[in-house]
Amino acid sequence: MFGKETYVQRRALLKKKLGSGVLLFLGNDDYGLNYESNTFRYRQDSTFLYYFGLPFAGLSAIIDIDDDKEIIFGDELTIDDIVWMGVQPTLKEKSERVGVTQTLPSAEIMNYLHKCVQKGKAIHYLPPYRAEHKLKLMDWLGIPPARQEGSIPFIRAVIAQRNYKSAEEIVEIEKACDVTADMHITAMRVLRPGMYEYEVVAEMNRVAEANNCELSFATIATINGQTLHNHYHGNKVKSGDLFLIDAGAEVESGYAGDMSSTIPADKKFTTRQREVYEVQNAMHLESVKALRPGIPYMDVYELSARVLVEGLKGLGLMKGNAADAVQEGAHALFYPHGLGHMMGLDVHDMENLGEIWVGYNGEPKSTQFGRKSQRLAVPLEPGFVHTVEPGIYFIPELIDMWKAEKKFTDFINYDKVETYKDFGGIRNEEDYLITETGARRLGKKIPLTPEEVEAV
Repeated sequence: MFGKETYVQRRALLKKKLGSGVLLFLGNDDYGLNYESNTFRYRQDSTFLYYFGLPFAGLSAIIDIDDDKEIIFGDELTIDDIVWMGVQPTLKEKSERVGVTQTLPSAEIMNYLHKCVQKGKAIHYLPPYRAEHKLKLMDWLGIPPARQEGSIPFIRAVIAQRNYKSAEEIVEIEKACDVTADMHITAMRVLRPGMYEYEVVAEMNRVAEANNCELSFATIATINGQTLHNHYHGNKVKSGDLFLIDAGAEVESGYAGDMSSTIPADKKFTTRQREVYEVQNAMHLESVKALRPGIPYMDVYELSARVLVEGLKGLGLMKGNAADAVQEGAHALFYPHGLGHMMGLDVHDMENLGEIWVGYNGEPKSTQFGRKSQRLAVPLEPGFVHTVEPGIYFIPELIDMWKAEKKFTDFINYDKVETYKDFGGIRNEEDYLITETGARRLGKKIPLTPEEVEAV
């Protein structure tokens, strides 16, 4: 948690942006893993954390702009709770820490909302992403789940604040990035042929836990890097394998880090691995050079894709004009995802509010394969924190399908590509803050070039 004034000021700015109505904030509840009292790790809703700072289950809140009221709804601990969990501050004491003086029992929120509706007040809520949120909105406001789309003015007002990271937020994000970097460097040091993937993951988890951190998302650590979100960790690492990691730490305040690295199982890359790795490195480094206020991030994505095509032409995998290949989407055979996304209290910051608003400012997204997965397209601005994570992958099923369909034969040398179907994938990722004059990498540097990786 930050100081009380941070939350008071955030809520004041939000009220000023919206001007009228009632803002409903749904905190997260505990979820049973396999029975009610054996719960998943608890994580508070990020927007609730941003405006109210309380990382406790069972809370909801209302900002009634018209009546100038801020209320946190929740229930005090019973003696049974105290026996099992120990003494904790009261709800009123917790709320006063973030500048809210009025609290009410959880059951009172329905009555409050019904009275607001009767008075003709507009009730604003954000798009629900959890089952309990959808049930509450149906119960409290009578809105069926299929129609719970959220209030666009509320969505846009929240994004307009959370997009711009304050100095105290950057401190927290950088802490998360430092631990994230240590997780990756540890993996590079321990990886050997004969290990199982889960043994590497265990060492990374140890680093996170030793720094009082949780994971900001489920770790990807795999010899099958061609599968973009591969969370299976049961393979044995063999000599000649590439090992792709995408992992991040989350600090106690909820802020995230997110980095990727690709490591040879042996002490050095093979010639073929190094050739493709250097193309991916060029994509990454040219993208970083382009970061500055005002440049649309979609333009940086396009740049990274052209660098990919030129590099793969040198390896005989692609041909033709690079700009034309990218415009038509031929590059996506090897690069089927975007260049990066916003990051903050969520590792994909505010993704629950909708990419169309967070990354595109309401403009329509492309439907082209590969390009449609670019999560951030708007011009970069000082205060933005985002990832840079280009990749190169050889996905056998995709290669087979495109070859059979004779797609992009003017740009792709399928006979050569066939010889790489056992290659896997490469992704490297860093986190950047856009400054007034350019960009700054957040967190410790993790090895990036082939020489740096091999040295570790």
